[in-house]
Amino acid sequence: MTLFSQRLSGIILLPLLILTLTANAFERTEQREKCKDYQPLKRPLVGDLHVHTRYSFDSYISSQRNDPWDAYRYAKGEAIYLPNEQAEQTLRAQIQRPLDFTAVTDHGEFLGQINVCTSDSSRLGYWWPHCIMTRSSQFYVQMLAAGWWSHLGVANESAEKSKSFACTLSDCNEGDREFWANIQQAAEDHYDRSENCEFTTFIAYEYTDAPDYKNMHRNVIFRNERVTQLPITTYQTGTYKFPDLWVELRAQCIDGKEGCDVLAIPHNPNLAGGMMFPDPGSEQELEDRLFFEPVVELVQHKGASECRYDRLMQAGVDTRDELCDFEQIKADNLSMLGSLNGELQTDRAAEVPLDQFNRRNMVRNVLKDGLAMQQATGKNPFKMGFIGATDTHSATAGGAEEDNYVGHLGRRDSGYRNVQDHFFSNPGGHAIVWAEENSRDSIFAAIRRKETYATSGTRPIVRFFGGWDYPENLCESADMVARGYAGGVPMGGDLREAPAGLAPKFLLSAAKDAGIPGNPGTDLQRLQLIKGWVDGNGQTHEKVFELAGSADNGAGVDPTTCGRVGTGHANLCAVWQDPDFDASQDAFYYARVIENPSCRWSTLQCQAAGVNPFASDCQAQADAKTAQRQAEGATGDIYGKCCIAAKDEPFYSPILQERAWTSPIWYTASRPE
Repeated sequence: MTLFSQRLSGIILLPLLILTLTANAFERTEQREKCKDYQPLKRPLVGDLHVHTRYSFDSYISSQRNDPWDAYRYAKGEAIYLPNEQAEQTLRAQIQRPLDFTAVTDHGEFLGQINVCTSDSSRLGYWWPHCIMTRSSQFYVQMLAAGWWSHLGVANESAEKSKSFACTLSDCNEGDREFWANIQQAAEDHYDRSENCEFTTFIAYEYTDAPDYKNMHRNVIFRNERVTQLPITTYQTGTYKFPDLWVELRAQCIDGKEGCDVLAIPHNPNLAGGMMFPDPGSEQELEDRLFFEPVVELVQHKGASECRYDRLMQAGVDTRDELCDFEQIKADNLSMLGSLNGELQTDRAAEVPLDQFNRRNMVRNVLKDGLAMQQATGKNPFKMGFIGATDTHSATAGGAEEDNYVGHLGRRDSGYRNVQDHFFSNPGGHAIVWAEENSRDSIFAAIRRKETYATSGTRPIVRFFGGWDYPENLCESADMVARGYAGGVPMGGDLREAPAGLAPKFLLSAAKDAGIPGNPGTDLQRLQLIKGWVDGNGQTHEKVFELAGSADNGAGVDPTTCGRVGTGHANLCAVWQDPDFDASQDAFYYARVIENPSCRWSTLQCQAAGVNPFASDCQAQADAKTAQRQAEGATGDIYGKCCIAAKDEPFYSPILQERAWTSPIWYTASRPE
């Protein structure tokens, strides 16, 4: 087909496609003005669905005093103030670019207790000893309070969880209702229901089960203002029983309340100790997982969960993909946060050997196991799309910028404590959805159909389609996106019943992050496609394909200034056909977009303090600056980690390559009835 005939066909195709897409658009469940910016071919919206405020115990004990209203103000581009190292509310924080949507997800388990402990001194419970400790500004007392809260209802393994003695003195149930009502009101106050549709909020909370610090947390996101009477928490389900969350959400929302819709997002399975994705215990559990958990949080400030590769061992957890060393945490549980004055406080935070690291802590392995289950049973319980998030506990929604990172744990990683105690954490990432408009219904529907992608904190624009007959020169077509939809499915979709003799074709297009005035985004280095499949013997496999760009483009960073050196691409696009396709084998495909090298947040902050990780005398610089801080009252080694040698570390480097991961497209082989 000539380019002229393609364009002529597009003139006919585009109106028909727009009519079809509009007719099949999302269901509207809200009474609100229609958005004047409605795009049938969809637009990328940037958000954060994992945000904590002072309503969360681990935010409050870190001297963080911003509430849900403040978190939404920050997400919209306004400045808020955070605690410095001495717990003084003097640190100004402001995101460089506003978000399009946000959900405040405070811990549902402790809303009432934190309310009693912090909100009203006329309540008797306010004066209970552990409440007094919670309000303390003394750092070591705060850390003791953090341990108490964790053992009270998050990390303990008891069948029945005690709410706290404060609740015998004051009504924690009333406190639950008050804070839950506040969370809803803050979301309503900041939701733009006008035709401008500039900012969307979601009513949400975090379900917080982590026995023995194995993270099984879920962020529960409601579609609209019709929500459960109170958050459903581990007080109702018990521990190790997160499938009961789905049961209760179905009973109290989906089936129990007209117009109520909800989903749950598993977050950072890298710290789950292998507990996030067990085999389904029943057919109903499998169906509930597919319904309630369409996406998974692939990256956040406690690490990345795509895959795991150890550079020193030159081996991975069921992978040989060398880019799987990105933002990996040495431990496999939430104890990795337990660092004080530069030293870990528990053996649970120790490095887990590669051969003991559970495969299903990594999402790519979970996807592969899902294919194997589908071959064996006919159903795949692990069909999940991808998003990123911050998991900020400083109310800094979307604060994932390496060069503007103020920490996500209040006082615990403010200022010098960021490099001292949380060096191996990171700013987190973004959730990007392809939606027709910036409204709750449109964004929620996009997440349901998994038309989403995760980024590590930058904002490249990525399209990914799969079909059977895309032309080789589709990247050159002005109506590329329309043809992507018309000829196949977008990210998150399913390809079925392969036409005889055909292999699937994929269209992948990426534009670099535009950045901000005076600070353009980093050029793109390359586009990759990751394939996972299961063979006739039930064995799973994976392979990484290079589609466009090159790893050998000579780009890097200036070791003195951290300025970017060399160039890459503003745009990359490819049409790729699977050369090894077997129509009898189930498979998934997802795209990974890799940027040129840039400096990690820790490198930028070390250099700003006068300690250059690239310098030959780095340790001398670190010793001098540490002595200076100690003279000002700091304790422990402050800047020593700045000088860690990447050649001695399995995962860390002072330089990183930001990236994006699209939700997969699945191929399901035909099976005899």
